[in-house]
Amino acid sequence: MTIRIAILGAAGRMGRALIATVAATPGAVLSAAINRAGAAELGTDAGLLAGVSPLGVPVSADLAAALDISDVLIDFTRPEGTLAAIAACRKAGKPMVIGTTGFTPEQKALIAAASHEIAVCQAANFSVGVNVLLKLVEDAARTLGDAYDVEIVEAHHRHKVDAPSGTALALGEAAAAGLKRNLREVGIYGREGHTGVRQTETIGFATVRGGDVIGDHTVMYLGDGERVELTHKASSRGNFAGGAVRAALWLKGQPAGSYSMRNVLGL
Repeated sequence: MTIRIAILGAAGRMGRALIATVAATPGAVLSAAINRAGAAELGTDAGLLAGVSPLGVPVSADLAAALDISDVLIDFTRPEGTLAAIAACRKAGKPMVIGTTGFTPEQKALIAAASHEIAVCQAANFSVGVNVLLKLVEDAARTLGDAYDVEIVEAHHRHKVDAPSGTALALGEAAAAGLKRNLREVGIYGREGHTGVRQTETIGFATVRGGDVIGDHTVMYLGDGERVELTHKASSRGNFAGGAVRAALWLKGQPAGSYSMRNVLGL
């Protein structure tokens, strides 16, 4: 069976990587490539846009028409675009894979509400390696316990607009789960000036932005006399695209609900 996949944000860095990945994935076919109205790329063959062979799919701004000829929508854009897209998917009864990050609690609630009517797979990071890391982080935190301070350092390219990254926050949630803490209560997102002695229960975040870094994440467990570090470094967006397409193939046929890459990978 072939799954027809539509890509939202086709002209972006992730959009192009997703188009190329769909084109190379057995069982998947690119049915539509959508970009914002007025974009210079409208009308361009999506395959040429992604640097692969022509696919006969012109970039369009008509999301509703795209959903009519698609089985699943993949979206790696921005929160406002994602919310508009999930409303359209809800109306069309089509499942959606969401890789966008930076949502407010209210926006997350809207996505959760939509998942009662359609299947939604949402992840802060669709890399298979990162999702294995999430499990390792939780297990390590549970085993090491309160004797080790937890700090998370992440680096991304200069164009990323949210901080900390969605992946860093997911790693924080994983560590907090292992330690039976609430990240909303213990997360520290910046230090400056006279901060006082570090509180044992806190989980700290440090953010680096610059250059063309695709995504580096390190979780540090700092104890007395030793330090444990778990790190993932992405050298290609193909890892994220591959996981998202894998999720799209898995999502087709699933009942309405909220899913993550842990469900897709059986973790």
